[in-house]
Amino acid sequence: MRRTCLFLALTLGLANAAWAAKPAPSAPKTQTVKTLDGKFMFTLPAGYTVNPLPPADPKSDAAGAKGMMYMNEKERRVVVTTELPIPKGGHAADNDDEFLTGATAGFIKQQATALPDFKKTAEKRMTLRKLGVEQIDSTATMGGGATMTTTFVAGSGQSMSVVQVISRASDPTGHAAMVKRIVAGQ
Repeated sequence: MRRTCLFLALTLGLANAAWAAKPAPSAPKTQTVKTLDGKFMFTLPAGYTVNPLPPADPKSDAAGAKGMMYMNEKERRVVVTTELPIPKGGHAADNDDEFLTGATAGFIKQQATALPDFKKTAEKRMTLRKLGVEQIDSTATMGGGATMTTTFVAGSGQSMSVVQVISRASDPTGHAAMVKRIVAGQ
């Protein structure tokens, strides 16, 4: 679980950098996003540019991680998707209570340590197309501003996935619409 926490810290750091990143000149109309061999997927609406996340140090606990950062400059919203091998050769069933409980607890602990004003506002478990997914809603200051974040954690086989939606705190309606879109698999 320690390695999972370190990976999630890496994910957060990359998401923080997204606020300062400059997007590509044009964004495609829609983009289908898939993790865990398509078991967790959704479609981003028009306006999101995509950039691959930099590779993790091969000697780090996040070795093997791959991910993408989708940014909508107009809405000031970032969606970060990451997938990596479960640490220590671990394995998760598609709806694995033990994995989700441990990964979620580690994530929340890491966030509380990394962000002085981190506040978990909600947490719930759901099943999306037979895949167990933990949703953690939170607030914190990132990139110099107040943000709201919804994080989805899932695991399947030897891989885990973290999808984060990060929005300005002043746009709860837009944030909720993106979260709803992801949960619906649209």
